[in-house]
Amino acid sequence: MNAIEVRGLIKRFDGFTAVDGISFDVKEGEVFGLLGPNGSGKTTTIRMLVGLSRPTEGGAKILGFDLSSGITEAKRKIGVVPDSSNLYDELSARENLLFMAKLYGVPKDLREERAEELLKAFGLYQRRYDRFGTFSRGMKRALTIAAALVHDPKVLFLDEPTVGLDVVAARSLRNLISDLHRKGLTIILTTHYLEEADHLCDRIAILVKGEVVAVDTPQGLKRYADERSVIEVSFGREVAGLVGDLSARLPGAEVVFLDEARMTVRGGDPSRVLEGIFEFSKDHDLGLSAINSIRPSLEDAFVRITGLSPTVMAREKGGKGG
Repeated sequence: MNAIEVRGLIKRFDGFTAVDGISFDVKEGEVFGLLGPNGSGKTTTIRMLVGLSRPTEGGAKILGFDLSSGITEAKRKIGVVPDSSNLYDELSARENLLFMAKLYGVPKDLREERAEELLKAFGLYQRRYDRFGTFSRGMKRALTIAAALVHDPKVLFLDEPTVGLDVVAARSLRNLISDLHRKGLTIILTTHYLEEADHLCDRIAILVKGEVVAVDTPQGLKRYADERSVIEVSFGREVAGLVGDLSARLPGAEVVFLDEARMTVRGGDPSRVLEGIFEFSKDHDLGLSAINSIRPSLEDAFVRITGLSPTVMAREKGGKGG
């Protein structure tokens, strides 16, 4: 059963089309990723789905509620984690959760219990009386997610959850998201981190310039890059000066050096590539240290599908979370 159904969704701003007729479904209990560079329409899509922005055309349903007529009912069953926190620096962690519980309409006799459960689940119980403004970026992000769960929603929207976090904090937050997934929560995740999408998502929609250019599982997307074999080779000594000879032996293949003694060979007939590498190593007395066939990554698929470099996304956001 689908938790979300999006059909022909369009958003224009003064003649600029930010989202251009996208359609996709999100199944109940899955983590669905919206992946793409900054400006691809990920956040605009989320804003429309949670009722913060009205579509120019098209529509969507969340848990059976139509956005055009049932957004108030839908909001009672969704949690939203924006790309920057919506909590209050001057309030403690506990006070923030109690305040959000009140806003979401959690019965008064259940607010304390729910806040305590979440503080313990997110590892923040020892800091429950500390002001939110004193927390690290990772702790702030964790509490922001906890606040979005205070009314026990069925669907959670996460907009760039690990942007700006250090590696340890980002890993901890990804573990929290995986735990929520195992508990059956439906999660819609926007991210520009390819590795994060690969690790967390059941399925991914890739957006470019407001359009959905592919929707599939991470493994399914990787099949887009399967057409070219990738072989990684390590030699016993430096071979960079011999690249011309090696390339001549491998017609139709691309040789890319990783360092002085390591390279990848992309494309060509795999059996002929291997034969050429062995002959090259023997003729120059190089000594093969290792040779491995590399499976395509989500990064390879992204480049193949979009024609964009994945470094564009990292450069635009500039965060450490990936």
